[in-house]
Amino acid sequence: MRQMEFSIVPMELMHLPEVMEIERDSFIDPWTEYAFRNEISDNPHAAYFVALVEDRVVAFIGGWLIIDQLYITNLAVDPRYRQQGIAKALLDAIMAYSWGEGIREATLEVRVSNNSAISLYQKKGFVSVGIRPGYYLNNNEDALIMWKELKGDVADDLDGAGNV
Repeated sequence: MRQMEFSIVPMELMHLPEVMEIERDSFIDPWTEYAFRNEISDNPHAAYFVALVEDRVVAFIGGWLIIDQLYITNLAVDPRYRQQGIAKALLDAIMAYSWGEGIREATLEVRVSNNSAISLYQKKGFVSVGIRPGYYLNNNEDALIMWKELKGDVADDLDGAGNV
């Protein structure tokens, strides 16, 4: 199987139409365009990246860098591009970026039913540290809290341009 070529770049306003398509295809309760616009334009703690295949957004990741912790807010891949290493590469990219900004821990919440995401996070070294009961308001589903100590080695997985 041939490795798909893609690049990872910081999310910009011009990416939002494609980000919103992926967001709506990926989540029961998607974020609004306003929320993304606010994150990338007005939130000084936010870091958002997109994966591009031939200049088309096929995935994105976002998080907040607060004190010494990265809080991953969202990660989604276009259904047509899943299972090709893009989510892993986006995780590597945001963790490497965060490491460079002095961040030493990462955390996130994930639906307890989202086995593929939980598996990915575990492969990347995240461990379960608790449950947030009824965290997802649309169906009262619990969230699994996951945590990882960041190490500088993730930066070695990327080239100087932030690509895998």
